[in-house]
Formats: sequence, structure tokens, C-alpha cells
Amino acid sequence: MAHGDEPCSLWGIQTFHNNDNGDIAFMKTTRKQFTTLALAALATISFIGHAAAQGAYPSKNVTLVVPTAAGGTTDLSARMLAQALAPVLGQSVIADNKGGGNGNIAASAVKRAEADGYTLLMQYSGYHVISPHITQQKQWEQSDFQPVANVISAPQIIVVRNDLPVKTLAELIAYAKANPGKLNYASSGNGSLQHVTGAMLEQQGAIKMVHVPYKGTGPALQDLLGGQVDLTFGTAPPFMPHIASGKLRVLAVTGKQRLPSLPDVPTTAEAGYPRVDATSWFAVFAPAAVPKAVVDKLTADIRTVVQNAAFQQKAQEQGATADYQTPAQLGDKVKADLANWATVVKTSKIEAE
Repeated sequence: MAHGDEPCSLWGIQTFHNNDNGDIAFMKTTRKQFTTLALAALATISFIGHAAAQGAYPSKNVTLVVPTAAGGTTDLSARMLAQALAPVLGQSVIADNKGGGNGNIAASAVKRAEADGYTLLMQYSGYHVISPHITQQKQWEQSDFQPVANVISAPQIIVVRNDLPVKTLAELIAYAKANPGKLNYASSGNGSLQHVTGAMLEQQGAIKMVHVPYKGTGPALQDLLGGQVDLTFGTAPPFMPHIASGKLRVLAVTGKQRLPSLPDVPTTAEAGYPRVDATSWFAVFAPAAVPKAVVDKLTADIRTVVQNAAFQQKAQEQGATADYQTPAQLGDKVKADLANWATVVKTSKIEAE
């Protein structure tokens, strides 16, 4: 018997097998055989445990990666969803801001993440359907992600610093024409929906303004409050407290209808510029390889949250709409918006920095 093959009788280990007559016979197991059997058993236990963990989604914290800095509607939407979704999932949901790069930093991080449903992207429509048309070196493709659910929809509003001598959109256009190239507007980044909305207004109003890009609505808002920029375009939630306090003035809503939270503010169509129409959406996407069962659970739980009356009321108070859409509906929206914004980007001649 070779070294390592000595019987394991000292361990009291025996195995049994069928002998040639079909009777059960006992035999001693060598140390090497026992080690092999033990390793195989451990591997089986590990596999079963891993499979069980996979089947019990979620069994740990879920991270919502946010492609903007804190303070904007994407961030606010992510935090609203995270807070309301956690008790439904039974696990903490963490909003993780990875702003910059027109959303490429966040999207790339989620693309590289393990496809297990624990790392998701809280995406902003401007980054998802506009950035691909202006980014020369793409870091992700539409096929890298699958839709999970739309959460919030909101039109853009046109907001100016409170000491700018204009009170209506018509007065803003007149002021811009009287001061060509002197007005500057902030956006959450080059190629963002705010940037494109500003370009649309320039085209429709026959005016010229200076675009100042930031790494998210939060920083842009701070400079608008500080008077470093004259105006901006954005969804209402982060601006509402400052509009209410009088620190900012809102001139128009870029959607087709007035906002219930700003009932006295006219739409751009009512102000004479119907083609200045821009609505944002904020939705959850997952890496493409996340299992369907996980996506199905996520979208069902997000539906429960978004269709809750308290969540809807909170969204409305912030100047937005709780707008649940299924993966299929969100996928159709992405396709349509990709085509629509491609035309706007081309006619506005917006290029990557």
C-alpha cells in the first residue's frame, strides 16, 4: 500500500458497497479515498448553498447606481425609490452616485457588475437616449442593459435666477435678443436633455446663449442660486423649494400640460413655442445577463411601490409624475426616443466635448 493509502480505521470510517452477490459488504476507506470523498462532498454543499442563495433573491443589499451628482431629479428619484423599495424587497437599497462623463461612468460600472440583480442603474433618459448620439468613444451599448421599470416622468421647466429682469418666456427671448451671447444657461452635462432643450429654445427663439455644462443638476443648481449662471432647464423636483422661497423664478413648463404643483406656470406651447417640448424619464435598468426571474421580481416590486398612493403624491408634490412602465413598455420608449432625439442632436449640431 502506497504512502497515503493506509486504511482510515483509526478514524472509524467505513463505507459499504454491493458485492458480486448483491449483498451489502463493508470495506475500509483509505485516507486518500476519504479526502477525495470529503472534497467532493464539500463541493456539492457549496454548490447547493450557492444555488439556494441565487434562488432567494434578494439575500443582501441592492445598489442603485446613479449617473449624476446628488441633488438632481435622477438622484431624488433613486432615493425615493430606494426608501420605498427596501421594505418591499426585505433588503436595504443603497443609492450610489457615480456622476460624470454624460452618464458613462455609472453605466460602465453597472455594465461590468456581476449580473445577479444586486447592482442596478437608475438611469436618466437624457443619458440613455441622447448621449449615444454624441459620444465618439462609446463605453456601453443599449444591448448591455435590459429594462426593468420606469419610475418617474417629468417635463423640463425653464428657471432663471431671481434678479434676472424677466418674468415670462417672451421677456426672456426679448432679453436674449437685446443681449446676444450674454445669457448663459447651465446643464447637467454636454449632450444632456437640459443642453438639448437649451439648443431647442435657441433655434425656436432665434437667440444665442452660452452653454455651461456641469456634472449633474445639483452643482448647476448651486451656481444658479449663487448667480454664476442666468438660467437652466431641468425637471422640477430639485427646484421646487427654491421656487417656493422666491430664490428662483420659473418661466415655463416644456411639457404638453401644466404641472399640478405649478398651476400658474404656462407651458411653452401656451407661451408661443410649442416645439420646445422635452420630458424626462427616470428608470431602472439591469445588466443584460441578469436572470429573467430576478427582473420579474424587481419590476413587480417596483410596480407595487410606484403605484402606491403615498409615492404618487410625493412625486406630484415635487413636480413629477409616478409613472410605472413594464420592461416592454420602457423598451419601446427607449427605441422611440433614440430616433426622436437623434434628429434634434443633428439639427442642433451638438457634438461631444
